[in-house]
Amino acid sequence: MNIRFPDSLQDMPDAVQSLPDRVRRTSTRTRLVAGIVAALVVLAVLAYFFLGGSKPKAPPPPPVIVQRVTAKDLPVIEHTIGTVVSNATVQLTARVQGQLLATHFVEGQFVHKGDLLFEIDPRPYQAAYDSAMASLATAKVKADRYARLLAQKAVAPQDADDAKAAYLEAKAAADAARLNLDYTKIYAPIDGKTGPILIQPGNQITASGSNGTGVATATAASNALVTIEQVSPIKISFSLPQTDLPHIQKRMSAQGMAVTLTQQGAVDDKPLTATVDFVGNAVNDQTGTIELRANFGNEKGTLVPGQLVDVGVVLDTIKNAPLVPHDAINLGPNTSFVYVYKKGVAQMVPVTVIHDDGTTAAIQGKVRPGDMVITDGQLRVKPGQPVTISRPGARKK
Repeated sequence: MNIRFPDSLQDMPDAVQSLPDRVRRTSTRTRLVAGIVAALVVLAVLAYFFLGGSKPKAPPPPPVIVQRVTAKDLPVIEHTIGTVVSNATVQLTARVQGQLLATHFVEGQFVHKGDLLFEIDPRPYQAAYDSAMASLATAKVKADRYARLLAQKAVAPQDADDAKAAYLEAKAAADAARLNLDYTKIYAPIDGKTGPILIQPGNQITASGSNGTGVATATAASNALVTIEQVSPIKISFSLPQTDLPHIQKRMSAQGMAVTLTQQGAVDDKPLTATVDFVGNAVNDQTGTIELRANFGNEKGTLVPGQLVDVGVVLDTIKNAPLVPHDAINLGPNTSFVYVYKKGVAQMVPVTVIHDDGTTAAIQGKVRPGDMVITDGQLRVKPGQPVTISRPGARKK
């Protein structure tokens, strides 16, 4: 069989002539599809290893701050607000009327008992006193004469008695006149600090009295010349809840109660200390509190009547109690607890808080002196999980 080959490509059939082009076109598509498939395979492998094929890393242990548990006596201190009260307040008024001539002090001055403060015009009272003394002298001469005549039975006894009564009446009048003259000078009845002068020299003042109970009347109050407050010593009045009454009574009968006070707003002054010397005899039925008082020397006059002060009263002392910082106490649904740091792990230990003064807490529970408790970073702590100790002050919750 004779086969004849074409002499050139042009002599081949059209289908055969287009085969190379078709082969070239087919190879390009194949390479493109193969590249896409290879890329998808690579992405799948990477996704497997980096996303699905490896487990997520565990977070590092949370940093915490710890502090050691101590054991010592802890005073139970009740804090409240106290009021500075003067031991004596005197409102000076005039006992006789007249023109106020002079004052012998300045406002706000510290005066002593017996110091001359005011002087009222004495001339009318001096004249009345002189007249009374003259009448007294006459009555005395008459009474003496009638006494001699009675001894001689020259006068009736009734006349002698009348002369003696007249003498006694004149003597009483003279004493009253002398008192009125003395009242023209007004002296300080106590040691204390004076307030503002309420009536200035030159004014006419009227006499004021009292209601017989030692309390000045409204008229006396309106005619007051000055008020003197005793400021040394001075007392602090404060109240405590009636629930503290058993502790108060026990403490007072055993050793007394110490009081520490700080002036509100004071920066450099050290707290003052004193001892309670008065416990009220009744509980206030409206507030459920009982009043206590303590006296302070106040030699420098730093405390002023009416001033508010912060008072701390020692009611009891807890002996040799385990003490932890206030920030170590956590509140659970049923009880309080602390996190104890042991061998790098936080252990939750339930405790009972005996007393907490806001800084230190006395506790009961399975916590011993020397244990380390977590005081900062508890929000991220899980019981039984590792923690790391951070430097104090390096982080906050």
